[in-house]
Amino acid sequence: MALERTITLYPLSNYTFGTKDPLYERDPSVAARFQRMKDEYDRVGQRRSVEGVLLVHEHQLPHVLLLQLGTTFFKLPGGELELGEDSVAGMKRILDKTLGRQDGVSEEWCIEEMIGNWWRPNFEAPQYPYVPAHVSKPKEHKQLLLVQLPEKALFAVPKNYKLVAAPLFELYDNAQSYGPIISTLPQGLSRFSFICV
Repeated sequence: MALERTITLYPLSNYTFGTKDPLYERDPSVAARFQRMKDEYDRVGQRRSVEGVLLVHEHQLPHVLLLQLGTTFFKLPGGELELGEDSVAGMKRILDKTLGRQDGVSEEWCIEEMIGNWWRPNFEAPQYPYVPAHVSKPKEHKQLLLVQLPEKALFAVPKNYKLVAAPLFELYDNAQSYGPIISTLPQGLSRFSFICV
């Protein structure tokens, strides 16, 4: 077992960002999303989802690529896995859909490893990095997967989103701006050594 893992980060300027058609959520509201989750849970059980952590550097400082919707909502690229779908295959499919090019050239997404698990105990917003003691059947299990970016790439960003690079120091302990999952990424990533080239 390797006690130290090194991740290579390339400068943000190495990447080109184009645009593509807007990508809309499947549900018109948060309430509708939880109702769909409840309906699906009754049919197929726990929802499984993945989110990708894509890292770059600016001025030798690690940054996480986030999708920004409006002025205050940030999220990692990710989504629901299909029934029976493997986490890595699902992450690649979702990244193609979210950030993949439109010219037919496929990006070779390299999923390095899982860096965190989060569970949703009920059909409500709160999620936790553990299964609460009183919960026997969480309603959603979300995996955070580290994606090693190639040295250069072209991303096509949906028109209704902006792709922003947020430094780890800005995310740290900043759940008010970024939510509980994104704000804990610095802790989850602290076990890695970064080489900024």
